[in-house]
Formats: sequence, structure tokens, C-alpha cells
Amino acid sequence: MPLSRRCFMILAASVASSAVFSTESRADAPVLAESDPTAQALGYRMDAFKVDKTKFPRFQTGQTCANCQLYQGKSGSAMGPCPTYGGKLVNAKGWCNAYVKKA
Repeated sequence: MPLSRRCFMILAASVASSAVFSTESRADAPVLAESDPTAQALGYRMDAFKVDKTKFPRFQTGQTCANCQLYQGKSGSAMGPCPTYGGKLVNAKGWCNAYVKKA
């Protein structure tokens, strides 16, 4: 299922703006809440097991933020920044519709 134009624009703007954030500012980044408007638009869940598979058919078991190409957290960390959400911290066990398998 392709992303809607709105979701694509949100994703593109957030990825482009991530270049502005420095590594130091990411250390103090806020944790992304599921109630955040961008998180809701992309179906972010802090726990991938709670993803509504009928609403998000792209989701496959085993997909998590930790194994997403966009996730910038260190290996083994519980949370890490994601450019999709302006560098806010996402749960490594989470998932959203912007998921891209890490190469």
C-alpha cells in the first residue's frame, strides 16, 4: 500500500529537516508520543505488537524501529532519534508506516 501524498510530504519534510539537528541536540530530544499528530498520521506505535494489521497492511512481523533504515539509535539501545519525527526519540521496539528495511 503506497503512502498517501500527505504522509509522503510529512516524511520528506521531516527527513530534510533532520540535517539541521546536531548530535548534541538529539541527546536531549523528547520522546515521541503516539498522540503526536505526525505519529498518528504514520501509525506510530511504541510496541510493534500493537500495530493494527488491517489498518496498516504493510506491517510484517519482525519489523521494528531498531531494524529500520531511518532509526538512528545505537545498536541495543531502547530508544533512538528518528528523522521522520524531527529527531524525537522513538522506541526501538516500535513501528510506523514510514518503515524502510535496513540494508
